[in-house]
Amino acid sequence: MLPILAAILAFVTIGGLGWALVGGDDSSTAALKRAQGLSQRNPANAKKLAAAAASNTPEARRKQIVDQLKEADRKERKARMTMAAKLKHAGLTLNIRTFWIISAVLGVFGLLLPLLLGANIFIALGAAVILGAGLPRWVVGFIGKGRMKKFSGEFANAVDVIVRGIKSGLPVHECFKIIARESPAPLGPEFQTLVEGMGVGLTLPQALDKMYERMPTSELRFFSIVIAIQQKTGGNLAEALSNLTTVLRARRMMAEKIKALSSEAMASAGIIGSLPPVVMGLVFITTPAYIMLLFTDPRGQVMLLGAGLWMSAGVFVMKKMIAFKF
Repeated sequence: MLPILAAILAFVTIGGLGWALVGGDDSSTAALKRAQGLSQRNPANAKKLAAAAASNTPEARRKQIVDQLKEADRKERKARMTMAAKLKHAGLTLNIRTFWIISAVLGVFGLLLPLLLGANIFIALGAAVILGAGLPRWVVGFIGKGRMKKFSGEFANAVDVIVRGIKSGLPVHECFKIIARESPAPLGPEFQTLVEGMGVGLTLPQALDKMYERMPTSELRFFSIVIAIQQKTGGNLAEALSNLTTVLRARRMMAEKIKALSSEAMASAGIIGSLPPVVMGLVFITTPAYIMLLFTDPRGQVMLLGAGLWMSAGVFVMKKMIAFKF
């Protein structure tokens, strides 16, 4: 009898220990809920991890760079369209109203002066259009192109200053101040405006966008894209900007090679375009009565008008042929 009771007691003890280790219905339910909760949370985490990994792939970064370039191209086209933007590019303090007043005064002067000298009304209208609409725009565009050319020529050196400053432990804002203080115009004043904008609360991308509106160059566009991508993805800013300076100097060397290879075509276009006015001037100096018939006779005036139209078309075509974009 005693052995039977001992066996039963051992069986009960082993069963109790097994039940305690395995757990009852409540523990099984809790474990099942915990497992379900983990299974429900894991897909979301997996999706987040997959999205983060996908955003760090070379294809994703390439797509991001392409999107940045498209947006920059759109902003550049918009920035170059209006006359107010061209005045900013030229660095002039005139507002658009003052510019139109000056253009109107020049147009009236170009209209009245030929009439007072006894010229035909068509010649007076042509002079008014040239002085009122053509000359002011050409002057503003010429000044703006000159400023942008100087800015692009010194921009790689400015990026080098930023690279050396970052490597030596200076913040980017202090590097901008050094560029604003040490660089020649127009690079120095533009960076000074950038520093002042950041001082009143603008973020770096916003200040660069404002700077790009004043100076829409490819070099500044590349710099803005590098800064934007580095702020989103992180990384070594000094190394990225060092690679940018290499690209900028390589583009400058390519531009000089293109200019050298196309110099013959540019010289030919300049000679062909200037030959008719030069011949007309020489004829006017030697025999003025012979060529004045073109200005006094109505048939000569029609011939001059046709010749001017054809010459304008020829100059436009030659300009398009020798204007290389890179």
